[in-house]
Order: sequence, then structure tokens, then C-alpha cells
Amino acid sequence: MPFILALDQGTTSSRAILFREDMTVAAIAQQEFAQHYPASGWVEHEPEDLWTTTLATAREALSKAGIHASEVAGIGITNQRETTVVWDRATGQPVHRAIVWQDRRTADLCARLKKEGAEERVTDRTGLLLDPYFSGTKIAWLLDHFPGARDRAARGELAFGTVDSWLLWKLTGGKVHATDATNASRTLLFDIHTGDWSDELLALFNVPRAILPEVKDCAADFGVTDPALFGGAIAIRGIAGDQQAATVGQACFAPGMMKSTYGTGCFALINIGDKPIRSRNRLLTTIAYQLGGKRTYALEGSIFVAGAAVQWLRDGLGIIKHASETGPLAEAADPKQHVYLVPAFVGLGAPFWDAEARAALYGMTRNTGPKELARAALESVCFQTLDLLDAMRADWPQSEAAQTVLRVDGGMTASDWTMQRLADILDAPVDRPTIGETTALGAAYLAGLAAGLLPEPERFADRWRLARRFTPNLDSAMRATKIAGWRDAVRRTLTSN
Repeated sequence: MPFILALDQGTTSSRAILFREDMTVAAIAQQEFAQHYPASGWVEHEPEDLWTTTLATAREALSKAGIHASEVAGIGITNQRETTVVWDRATGQPVHRAIVWQDRRTADLCARLKKEGAEERVTDRTGLLLDPYFSGTKIAWLLDHFPGARDRAARGELAFGTVDSWLLWKLTGGKVHATDATNASRTLLFDIHTGDWSDELLALFNVPRAILPEVKDCAADFGVTDPALFGGAIAIRGIAGDQQAATVGQACFAPGMMKSTYGTGCFALINIGDKPIRSRNRLLTTIAYQLGGKRTYALEGSIFVAGAAVQWLRDGLGIIKHASETGPLAEAADPKQHVYLVPAFVGLGAPFWDAEARAALYGMTRNTGPKELARAALESVCFQTLDLLDAMRADWPQSEAAQTVLRVDGGMTASDWTMQRLADILDAPVDRPTIGETTALGAAYLAGLAAGLLPEPERFADRWRLARRFTPNLDSAMRATKIAGWRDAVRRTLTSN
């Protein structure tokens, strides 16, 4: 039985998951790496950390399963999106640390471009908004802040990549500089209608075309690994940004299907078919996947802080030691207290897109303690998901959106309390699949599809299995009270910054 190796490079850790041909898991390895915060609102990673942890976990997974490189039919890569690396093509050395998707240092540049009226053009071509979240302004910052970098980039001496491109470069020994359509669509530089880099946007952000990777389908030939890495060459056959990979892993192949991933942040995508829709509610129009040269689009809402709120309880406040403690704490919280956390630690994402907003707690009394704070942190994720769903329903005219069952994945979905509260707040069913590693599963599927091991999307969708459905059971009056309190807290947060 051949195997498929999925490399899932995330915001706080790198993981490798080895799948059998039937998509059961043969081995998993994971390593965390350091986060760097050099200034307020700045978030960086050492590119070498991303690479060494990815390589180490890949080797560990193969070793755990006792698998040789010759038994692996392909590698699929999925990655934290928008995180930006620029490196020297000759030496392979990055010019600076990677600027992470959460980083807000280019907020002033985005504000200036908005004031100049550029956002309409950007949104029309890319489906995105002018926000520091995306890669384009990060590239411009790197080229502007290191002597000679811009001239070297124009001469083709430097290479830009999102994390997938950086890993692909390292895996192939510097032979392949490429990306896929989903990652390209998150740069502010890619025209999602034509499927190519936009010369107009390259000029707007002053980014030379010579620095950019080749854009391919999500399931394609991305070269082979350096044989020295794994004791033999392995074909690299699939790439997708993490949220798009989760969409594939959740088998959301039909228009109207929706998934939400709860990791460091939360990202909800709804499949809208083969024609992009311009959002009227500040959602993103993005490429869900591209297969056989055909693009499928999605509306996406991005929440910057989901699981990161639980990390804050643990690392910032020290009121828990393990994330698993939050559910029992929340369940034991005083029901008469209505405490709200608006987790704008790095600004607010969709549908508000306020880069300057900062986190705030509302409704605390002298009786407020760890239980109420845990509940507020978990409920903040549920309320933010509701904001996204409401915006999607307004943008997507088809009736499917109003009736969509939410398929969920990510670390937070292990909490039954959180998933039940999510169903209560959404007033909609929430489905948790049997395979929780949907991001890695999507990357593996893309590689298996390109290798000819796995079937076309419609047949692959038949393999999706439900582990548990959470149905709403919160009193409608209490639900309305909670939502009203949340919206008041958000309003106060937005107007106070």
C-alpha cells in the first residue's frame, strides 16, 4: 500500500502526518517553534525554524511508520497563509525573519493606499481588502527596509514566497520556486479572475515580477525532494493554503457547503462555485481550490484570534495550565454574569477589518474570576463565527447558505462545551468529522489525486464521515441577550480606538 506524506506547517508548530492510501493515519509527528514579537503588533518567525521543524517531523513520521521514501507516492504541503519570506536565490538565506500573517506593521501603508482610493482596484482584482494581513505590503516593507533589496529583487536575485514556496524551495534543494493558486490569491498581487499576477497591482505595491513564484494548480507536479533529505527522492504533488486545504479535507466541493477551522485564528469558508462574487459585507472572495486549470471560489471570513485567546488565558494570565481546562471552567461559570472578551489583540478581522482595534473585556464585576474569563474567551469565538455567518448569508443569495450545516475542524473542536455553545449561538447544527486532521487530509488528498491514487472530488466526498453533530438547545431569549451583549461590546471596542 503506498503512502502520502502531508506537511502541515502552521503558525505555532509544524506537523507531518503520514496517510495510508485509504486515508487512515499511519504516523504523526509535531514540533513547536519560537514566536518573535520585536515590537507592538509585530509578529515574526525564523524561516529556518519553519524549515528545520518541517524536515524533522517529516523524518520522524516516516521513521515511526518504518516507511522508506520509495513507499511514499507523494508529498502534499499545506501552510500558514500570507506569512512572507524573501530570500537570496544564490545562498538560500532569508533577508529577514518571516513576517507572519498576524503582523500589523504595514497598517499605515494600507491606510495611505485606502486614502488614495486604491482599495476598490485591489478588491476588484483580488477579492481582498487593503489590510496588513496579506502578503503584498509585507513584501514591500521587506524590500524597502534592507539596503539594496529592491534593486536585487528587480534583477531576480531575490525570491519571495509564502511558507509553501519557502518549504518547496528547501525540499527541492533550490530547484523549484513555485506556489499554488490558493496561496497566490492571498498576496494582493494575484488577479483571481485571470489566474495570473497583476502588473497593475505589482506597480501599485512596487513589487517586481522577477521575485514571484510560478503559480500552479493545487494538485500538480511541484518537483521532487533532494534525495539526501529522506534517503530517496519523493515527488511533491500537492499544495494548498491551510484553510483551503481544510475546505478540501472537509469535502466542501459543492456550492453552499461551509467549513470553519479553529486553530490560532478561525477561518470560515463557503463554496460559491466557479464564479467569484463581490462581497458587500467586507468578506473576502478567494480561490477555494484550482484543479485541472479550473478555479473554484469561496467567500471567506477571517478571525485573527480563536485558540490564541485560550493561549492568552494560559500564557498571559496564567489561570489555566492546559487548554482542556477551559471547557469545564466555562461550564461552571456564573450564568448571571455576562462577561465579554473582544479578542482584538492584533486588530479585528472580518467583517470589521479594524487594524487599530485592541482587545477589551466588558461586564466584569468583583465576582468575576477564571471561570467567567474562560467562558468569555470560548464564547468570543462563537460570537465571531456568527458575525461571519451573518455576513455570508447576506452576500450569498442562494437559500443553501441560510440552511448550511457548519463542518468544523481544528484544535478547539475537541471541546464539546465550545462546539455546543457554537451551535447555540449560530442556531444551526455543527458537524465534527471522524478525521479531525482535515487540513493535512486535504493536502494529502491533493497529492494523492495528482499521483492517481485517489478519486475525483465527488467520489472522495463520499468518504467524509460524521463523528458528532451538535444541535442548538439554548433558549431563544438567552441567545438574543447574549448576542446583543456581544454586539454592544464590539461597538464599544471599535469606537474606542
